[in-house]
This record gives sequence, C-alpha cells and structure tokens, in this order.
Amino acid sequence: MLLNMKFFDFNFSALKSFLEKLTEVLLLVISVSLLMGVLFGPDTAFVGSVYQNFATILSNIGENGIIALVSVAIIFAVLKK
Repeated sequence: MLLNMKFFDFNFSALKSFLEKLTEVLLLVISVSLLMGVLFGPDTAFVGSVYQNFATILSNIGENGIIALVSVAIIFAVLKK
C-alpha cells in the first residue's frame, strides 16, 4: 500500500492568507517609511535609505520619476483589489 500522502493535505489557502497579510504589512512599512522620509528628509536612519532607494528607482525609470510614479500608483491600485 502507498505511504500516507500528507503532502497532498497541505492547506494552500492558509499559506495564501499568510502571504497576503505579510504583503499588507510590508506595504504599510514601506508607505510609512516613504512618508517619514518626505517629512524628515533622507538623512534619517532606516527611513532615509528606503526613501533614497525609492527616489533612485523613480529617477532611473522615467524623466523626473513621473512615469514611474504613475506606474507605482497603478500597481498599488491593483494590489489593493
């Protein structure tokens, strides 16, 4: 007889739920870090590096980051659904 196949009993919906909650928390951390970077400047400890990295990404993608900012807003809107 076959071995007990516990792998097929794995709860993928629980894993999906966990990853969705983790993504929500990480998006909140990034959003707050960007807001704090705007308020206190890029010289703050953790917040400044997130802000500088985000600004670098925006400047590399498009002229003054406008195109990138619009694309990031669209991505966030899709993730919100």
